[in-house]
Amino acid sequence: MHFDINNHNMGHLDRLIRAALGTILMIGAFVGSSWIAGLIGAVLLGTAYLRFCPVYTFFNFSSNKDVAPASK
Repeated sequence: MHFDINNHNMGHLDRLIRAALGTILMIGAFVGSSWIAGLIGAVLLGTAYLRFCPVYTFFNFSSNKDVAPASK
């Protein structure tokens, strides 16, 4: 297992969903919800920005249709 953040493994729709959900969770955390929701929102926004998900690498999965998943 090799974490290479330059090898983008997230597709456009996946990034859009993560960014929207992350933004909602971050706003909820500032309004008065749990700080854990804010932390999860920050992680979702970070992975959407980097276009890289370490969990996807662990399972050898990619939602990016431009690049095939890395072989073992």
